[in-house]
Amino acid sequence: MKSYHLEFTQKIPVSLAEAWSFFSSPLNLAKITPKEMAFTVTSNTTEATKMYPGMIITYKVSPVLGIKLDWMTEITQVQHEQYFIDEQRFGPYKFWHHQHHFQEIPGGVLMNDILTYGMPFGIFGQLANGIFVANKLQQIFNYRKQKIEALFGTYSTPTS
Repeated sequence: MKSYHLEFTQKIPVSLAEAWSFFSSPLNLAKITPKEMAFTVTSNTTEATKMYPGMIITYKVSPVLGIKLDWMTEITQVQHEQYFIDEQRFGPYKFWHHQHHFQEIPGGVLMNDILTYGMPFGIFGQLANGIFVANKLQQIFNYRKQKIEALFGTYSTPTS
């Protein structure tokens, strides 16, 4: 199986505790996902729910042509205020491994997403990735970057 690797980084002008609080809440993912994807958390979670190892999160998502898909991920690892990892258990990908890393920096937090995924359907999945999926994922993370800036502000390097 061919796998694909994407990385995204963003500096956010908030404390590590504030960044962790926001990103470790499953419901906040919908706030930073493009509206046209109709992303909905279907798990029994509230705003106060925080991720923990073994947590199963279910979603409905419409990545293309308004077709609703079920998606289930498991939070496999959590290191408080450092990183968490989600892996697909059921959904549109053959394989999905998404690391979310957080590091305190002067004036805020450096957030690094590392995504490794595989496509189903062999050569057809590879073609779909080249034509559509990789670009769609890039668009989603670009949208997230903009939404995170809208929510938390634009990072600027502090002067001494």
